Amino acid sequence: MQQQWQKRDVVFRPNGEHSWMQSHAQVPTPYRTKDDKLRIYFGTRDARNRTLTTFLEVNPQAPGEIRRPPETPVLPLGELGCFDDSGVMPGCVVTTGCSTYLYYCGWNTSTTVAYRLSIGMAVSDDDGQTFQRPFEGPILDRTPHEPYLCGAPCVLNDGGVWRMWYPSGTQWITVNGRTEPRYLIRYAESNDGFEWRRPGKIAINYERDDEALARPWVVKDGSIYRMWFSSRSIDGYRNNSRKSYRMGYAESSDGIVWNRMDELAGLHVADSGWDSEMLAYPAIFDLDCRRYIFYNGNGFGTSGFGFAEMEILQR
Repeated sequence: MQQQWQKRDVVFRPNGEHSWMQSHAQVPTPYRTKDDKLRIYFGTRDARNRTLTTFLEVNPQAPGEIRRPPETPVLPLGELGCFDDSGVMPGCVVTTGCSTYLYYCGWNTSTTVAYRLSIGMAVSDDDGQTFQRPFEGPILDRTPHEPYLCGAPCVLNDGGVWRMWYPSGTQWITVNGRTEPRYLIRYAESNDGFEWRRPGKIAINYERDDEALARPWVVKDGSIYRMWFSSRSIDGYRNNSRKSYRMGYAESSDGIVWNRMDELAGLHVADSGWDSEMLAYPAIFDLDCRRYIFYNGNGFGTSGFGFAEMEILQR
């Protein structure tokens, strides 16, 4: 069924008001606090182009209305030499018991390719206002069977089984003298959210030879799992709008085997404005009978993030 999204507008874009927030509001990540506030975490960049995670809070009934602006990063960069010493980008935030978990993408610089990515986690005891690392290393990194990278994940605590969908690199390609990554979406499971099993299952595979897939977001509607994600080309996606990020969509009955149906995503680039070239990094938030999708537009978040909404017709 075609999804009937109604676009709204930009929620937030940085204007350089903080030294740690000079550009980008990337990978918007909604979270409903224990006192029913709608908080949106996002990655922003400092003057050295290092990503840090911060948040703002909006009116849940009107997400374009900011009630609490960004104040400070929620997690510092990792220690020198660790997997996240060059960037901390949010993936998802999950509450369990009295704690809140932040699953994030840790960035390293590299000499042979543009960067290294691994998945980390941090824990909060104040409902996500600040986070601390339970350990300095990543929870998912390169392995003998996944030798390239792991990107920002989506995690659900699904009836006691922790489930993760995450971008997994399959190669680096040199294009016009620049190294570019290619990644698809894989699946992992856990009993506790800390230790993860990686059965080698591909959730969303490529549909063409020059494709890369990023930032999955999974929602369970009754017996149906729904996933939104981003798809782009390898060559020219930074400067050619036709090759840049677009919205993808898939459904599954078990969260493992997916039927990809990008034509039903229901969200397209605008004729002009902040999201006229790119649609990237979707995330879903439900409130009563409304479903919101937060996403980035042009420039991988340099134009900020905005949202669209629709009525939930079937749950």
